[in-house]
Amino acid sequence: MRRSNNQDAHAAVPADSPERLRGRGHLFLVADGMGAHAAGELASKIASERVPLYYLRQNDSDPVEALRSAVEQANQDIHQRGRQNPEFHNMGTTVSSLAILSEGAIIAHVGDSRIYRVRDQKLEQLTFDHSLLWEMQASGQIKPGSQASGSIPKNIITRSLGPSSHVLVDIEGPFEVRSGDRFLLCSDGLTGQLRDEEIGPLLGILRPDLAARLLVDLANLRGGPDNITAIVIDLQQVDKPVGEPRLTMTGGSTWPWPMTLATLVCLGTAGLLESFGNRGTMVVALILAIISAVVGAAQLVRSLKRPTASTSGKAEMPRRSPPYRTAPAKPSGDLPRMLDQVLVALREAAREREWQIDWAQVDSTLADNQLMKSQGRFADVIRSQAEAIVETMSQLRNQQRDKGAAVTG
Repeated sequence: MRRSNNQDAHAAVPADSPERLRGRGHLFLVADGMGAHAAGELASKIASERVPLYYLRQNDSDPVEALRSAVEQANQDIHQRGRQNPEFHNMGTTVSSLAILSEGAIIAHVGDSRIYRVRDQKLEQLTFDHSLLWEMQASGQIKPGSQASGSIPKNIITRSLGPSSHVLVDIEGPFEVRSGDRFLLCSDGLTGQLRDEEIGPLLGILRPDLAARLLVDLANLRGGPDNITAIVIDLQQVDKPVGEPRLTMTGGSTWPWPMTLATLVCLGTAGLLESFGNRGTMVVALILAIISAVVGAAQLVRSLKRPTASTSGKAEMPRRSPPYRTAPAKPSGDLPRMLDQVLVALREAAREREWQIDWAQVDSTLADNQLMKSQGRFADVIRSQAEAIVETMSQLRNQQRDKGAAVTG
């Protein structure tokens, strides 16, 4: 709602043959770019194009290592492109990629876009946010939910593709996959506006297309301050793997170069400020240097705990593994009340701004709501409310397009 250009990008590459399914599976990806001018848009575009290209090109390597390598190669491409043009200097992007094979699901992740899974009426976040807030919580400096935690900006990320020639890629999984599993890949334009307790039930009970559309619509209705991307994946039929999964995890430590550079820059700035006698600002620079150093140390510790391949070929699992956060995905009466408030607000806005909405069509989807509420059929109520909201928003988008065509015509 507030961005003139879209710095998000995504990719969905389903397997087009049984051989591709066995070797590389289905690949999905969300990227959220950052940088001035068109730099962020370019960075996310490169990631969405190159990661699938490099992943599918490596036919002979293990899928886990192929996906990690693909993200690392995309990082090199973005970094090189950023060095070629001053306007693209330090451009970057997040990337959250998911490969689903019959033997399991694997994730390669950098940044604060997220991958969730809904299973057994529970929402699980399978990726770790590479943000200042999450890194400080993970290092034990602050506690989640504390006053100090609330004072730290949520949008400061500590890792991305592009700014540095090297990047530490989180590899999660392999996760067992089951029929009925739902996955959500999304940028922080969605999670910044919706709580996990809202995402879980909507993701769990709505059709994939309806869930994706409603999640984006709700984020826009709450202000839409950032670009919003959502991919919803529904596993309808999963063949049971035979024998031990052949997927292994490889890895090791990678030096946190971005945080090291940030620490050195802050220390250098503090030295210059002291020479000019500006002690107040110097203290701020020193504090930022300390924070950067601590976050870098936390990243290094986490990288040392990453899984490494053992001589037996099986993965040695880290001490901490996903899910990193969980929330209930069972529908309750709270969610229908929230969606009712959205519908009421839409009607009031339509009346005040004289939007032309076909309310008869919208109301037809809500005809049996009171009866379903009295019977405790919350899932059915939520489905009808979701369809009503999406229909209203669809009519509004069509009106905006029609007005734009009339003006330009």
